[in-house]
Amino acid sequence: MIAGFDYGSSNCAIGVLNTTSPSGIELLPLHGDQRFLPSTLYALSRELICEAVAKQIENPVLRERYMAERANQLRMAAASRREHDIQSGEQTLFVGEAAIENYIDLPEEGYFIKSPKSFLGVSGLRAEHLAFFEDIVSAMMCEIKKAAERNLDDKIRHTVIGRPVNFQGTGGEDSNRQASEILHRAAARAGFESVELLYEPLAAGINFESDLTDNKTVLVVDVGGGTTDCSVVRMGPDHRVKAERKDDFLGHSGSRVGGNDLDINLAYKGLMPVFGLGGQLKSGRPLPTQPYWNAVSVNDIPAQTEFNSMQNIELMEQLRRDAQEPHKLGRLLQLQEHKQNYQLVRSAEQTKIKLSDQAEYDVDLGYINKDLTQRISTELYEQAVERPVSKIVDLMSEALTQAQCQPDLIYVTGGTAKSPVVREAIARKLGDIPVVDGDHFGSVTAGLTQWAEKLYR
Repeated sequence: MIAGFDYGSSNCAIGVLNTTSPSGIELLPLHGDQRFLPSTLYALSRELICEAVAKQIENPVLRERYMAERANQLRMAAASRREHDIQSGEQTLFVGEAAIENYIDLPEEGYFIKSPKSFLGVSGLRAEHLAFFEDIVSAMMCEIKKAAERNLDDKIRHTVIGRPVNFQGTGGEDSNRQASEILHRAAARAGFESVELLYEPLAAGINFESDLTDNKTVLVVDVGGGTTDCSVVRMGPDHRVKAERKDDFLGHSGSRVGGNDLDINLAYKGLMPVFGLGGQLKSGRPLPTQPYWNAVSVNDIPAQTEFNSMQNIELMEQLRRDAQEPHKLGRLLQLQEHKQNYQLVRSAEQTKIKLSDQAEYDVDLGYINKDLTQRISTELYEQAVERPVSKIVDLMSEALTQAQCQPDLIYVTGGTAKSPVVREAIARKLGDIPVVDGDHFGSVTAGLTQWAEKLYR
């Protein structure tokens, strides 16, 4: 079987050709009847992620090589099993909604990660950290592929996987190469025999292009969970028949800014005041802001490391003693102790969605303190996300500068592109150019599937 695989920052999806579907593409159920699986992973212990990968590699040569490379980690996994009294048949790893449910039930136990794709191009990581992220991606791909194949009752052997134009804003081509290699190795361990990568905005454009009756120059704006990619592409009947599309790709830009950044900035500006942000010490001096920013920066490894460090815990204890409102610092310490950072940012994400069609929303923070709520208005939300939204607009300008032309129309896709704040920013920047909405969640998967069929048939 041939499939398109959107391994996204917010959600994952797999598509296959289905001539009985109106679009010709079917997105496969991955959890119950859900076709979009949240990009999350939860394991009973960090060490057991490596063990889960080793158990699922079907190719004997790859499995033997992997087990030799991860011999130390596998010994640690065995020790973790003994320490936590985990039985051999017990499920130790969960992805998607199941991962979120386990994390919320037991935030202090196990290992939880959201949007691992956002970390793939991080520069300066030691070899063991790179291997760990490779294992996370491998474990997720194994589980997702297995779920898709259960619904197909067939093996998926060939795939095209989406990738952003740039995985990281600062690492350049070295970061892109590192991330691409991780995706290739993870896909091979998951059992894909052939793997190609395709720019996500181009994949979204390919899906849109199939309905064009005239040739157009299109600005594709793909605002995902972890990245935004913009591409200026020639599309239409004269272009879609080509096997090589390099000359149609007039300009592109991409950076690590997306829906996750909107959530983080809203959590910081809108929810961190509940934990003391903006407050004062008894001396009248303001409380330092860095611990609060580190708390919500769940897509930043150094920030999370610093927030959970003993030095920062001691600082927060001292701030609680010296603060005018010590009970709020107590909440911050509780947040750190119970590892509720992701849950807080998830609350901000849910608030962002609610504010798409209402002026105010009361955020339930009962998991911090009983009956604790915080009211967020659309005005506060717009102020909170001004910086990441400006970055998204700048990426559009960069792609158009490279292309040295104005588009005939703008095609927007990606879950975050539905946000009224983002849509209004696009309209302010590009004026009267028509804006066309794609399937905000499925267009990339559909385009990847169409390209996979063209490559492998």
